[in-house]
Formats: sequence, structure tokens, C-alpha cells
Amino acid sequence: MEFVEQVKEQEFEEFVSHHPTKSHFMQSYYWGDVSKEKGFVPHRVGLKNNQKLVATALILEKHLFGKYTYLYIPRGFVTDFSNHKIVQKFLQELKKFGKKRGAIFIAMDPDIKLQDLDADGNVIHPEKNNFELVTFLKKCGLKHLGFNKNFENREPRYTFRLNLDQPSFDDIYKGMHPTTRKILNKGNQYDLDVFVGDEKNIDDFYLTMKETAAREHLFCFSKEYYLNFYHTLHQHNMSDLYVVKVDISKLKETYQKKIQSLKQEWESLDESKYKNKQKLENKKKDLQKNLEKLEKEFNNIEQIDEKELVLSSIMTAKYNDKVWTIHGGNHRLLRELNANYLLYYTIIKDAFDQGYKTIDFFGTIGDPNPKDNGYGIHLFKKRLGGEYTEFIGEFHLILNKPLYVLYQKVYPSIRKWIKKIKG
Repeated sequence: MEFVEQVKEQEFEEFVSHHPTKSHFMQSYYWGDVSKEKGFVPHRVGLKNNQKLVATALILEKHLFGKYTYLYIPRGFVTDFSNHKIVQKFLQELKKFGKKRGAIFIAMDPDIKLQDLDADGNVIHPEKNNFELVTFLKKCGLKHLGFNKNFENREPRYTFRLNLDQPSFDDIYKGMHPTTRKILNKGNQYDLDVFVGDEKNIDDFYLTMKETAAREHLFCFSKEYYLNFYHTLHQHNMSDLYVVKVDISKLKETYQKKIQSLKQEWESLDESKYKNKQKLENKKKDLQKNLEKLEKEFNNIEQIDEKELVLSSIMTAKYNDKVWTIHGGNHRLLRELNANYLLYYTIIKDAFDQGYKTIDFFGTIGDPNPKDNGYGIHLFKKRLGGEYTEFIGEFHLILNKPLYVLYQKVYPSIRKWIKKIKG
């Protein structure tokens, strides 16, 4: 078998985009161009058998100090991992390549499912798992970083994946949580403008990203990064930008109509139809409660000076038969309008109509706790009806042990320092 240090674009894409088990946008040729914005140098390498590719890897090189670097293969290299001979040979060649590049270690985090979980994280079908693959990779010389529960490593180890390969969209809709369906069944009652935008909407998108990052204590990249992400992938039909806006004057009119309707219902309440006084009292309480809620929300809307607001936005990644909701955020105001539900519904429906088989909601926590900062996002994604998915974890192929040990001790402190500086 022959190792190829520079696989040509068309050949690389043909292999990765059509691979039956390991096709991922983070291993596409073009993800290397996106990653340049983060200071990485991309390398597209491969392994050939009889002049035919049997494995590829998009490798991202990061300079550390002096002549030293580390290499990262996002979501793991692309091959048939059940073919141990190919995996072993490719790892041997990657090790040689890494040493040539002055790499201290090579990191990878394959998007290979570890085991089947139910929606609450309980193991089902325990006889079906990939623990043997973890053991095999460790025998190949890789260090496994463990089964972390949250976002300690480079990419999420848990996510929700919704199966779109179903007879009808109704089957997908029925699989959503009752709370989600209850919200969606009301339709677009506030006349929100849901649309697929373009580069002109990057400012709108970035506003929601900053709002969410500040509120949820999350990291937000620069606007230039998101613009590069969209521009690079969209030209290859690999990304869409979804946006939800609301016209404030129209929203006020909608609320006024709702408030007026409730008042009329109260005034026209025919008490003689209620033989049970308790039912009558309950009806009055419900009307009063809903009226007070609407009036409070209307008062908040009147404090908004803008003519329109961007309520929610999401930037997707699309590749092969999958869609990922990779970046997204929500405005801090008017969250009671549930714009994010309408937005995700639109993305899911579009993906189904366009023939995609899976939608990945890109990351969640592995230890769901209502007290956790990420629990709200976890619960929202869970209610979309996808499969709670656990990956096998991150691995390091150590090439310079003394410097690797030093890096492991120093790097966490550097990350904390950078986070502190960035707020």
C-alpha cells in the first residue's frame, strides 16, 4: 500500500463524500480551507491499494513553538475501521508524516458510535457496542482520553441525530416530543419571517451568536470566521444560513388583536352554560392568566426601539446524506415567541424534502442535569426526537513523549488564560 501526501481535490472529495460509513464535512477537502481562519495548515493525505484510495485524512497542523506542532484529524480519518490491516498501516504512515512535520502528537476524535442509548442516556442493546474498536486503537499505540461527559475535548462526544430516512415527514413529526408538537401545532401565529439568507445576513447571524454566547457562557468566534465558514462551504453547496426575523409593528398589532379577543371572550362569557361553578371559576382564571401574560409581553414589546429584530439564526453544514446544525443563536428578547422551534422545524423539513437521511444537532452534554448550564439546550435538542448518540472519544498518537507531557500540563493553563482574556 502506498501513502500519498497530497491527494488531489477531486480524487479526495470523490472518496470522502461517497464513503458509506465515515463521510463527514469535517473531513472534506474544503473544511481545510475553513480551518485556515483558526490558524491551521491543512494537509490532505491518503492511502492507496492498487492505485485506489482506501483511506484519507484531512490533517490540520497547528504550530506550537520552535519547530514543533501538533496535528489534528477532526472526526477521525476516513476508512473502513473494521479493516484492521488498513487502519494499522494508515496509522503507521500518519506517524511518519507527523514526525516529518515536527508534531508532538496527532489528535483524532472519530464520529463512530460507542453504544446505543435511549433518550435519557441509558444503555440499550448492550451486546452492540464499539468497545472492541477502542481497545484495538489503544493496541495500535493511541492514547484514549477517556469517556468524558461534557465538552472537555475538541469536539462534542455526545449529540442528537434525527433519522430523516422515513416514509413521510409525518412520521418524523410524530417522533418529536409532545411539548415540541404543541408549540409547532400553533403554526406561525406571530407572522415571523423565516428564510434562507446569504452573506448579507451575516451581521444578523453574528448578533444572535454574541447574544447566546454571553447568556450561556459559550465561546463565540469572530464575525470573519463565520463569514469564511459560510462563503467557503456554501459555494460547494455545503452550508445554508437560516434566519428568523420579526416586524415589531406587526407584532404589536398581533398582540393587540389577541388581547382584544380575550377581553371579548371574557365579556361574552355565558355563565348560565356552566352548571358546575368550579369549571366556571377555572375558565375565568385561565382567561385572566392568559390576559395578564399577553399584556405583560405586550408591555415588553413596547419598550423595543428597533423596527425589526433577528430572533434566531442557524448556519448549517451539509455533506453527503447528512445535515449538521453547526452554529446558531437566539436573541435575548422575545424568546416567548419560540422562534427557535419554528427555525429548527424549517431546517428539518427542508433537509427531508431535499433527500438528506440524517440531521445532526451537533453536540450536547453527556450527563444531563437540570442544574447544568447546558441543560436547557440539551432538553431542546432532545425534544426534537433524535437519537441520543455517544461517540468513542478522542485519541492521541504521541510522537514526542517528554514534550507531550509538558504540553498536557501547560496547555490547560493557557486555555484558561485565553478564555479569561476573551471574557
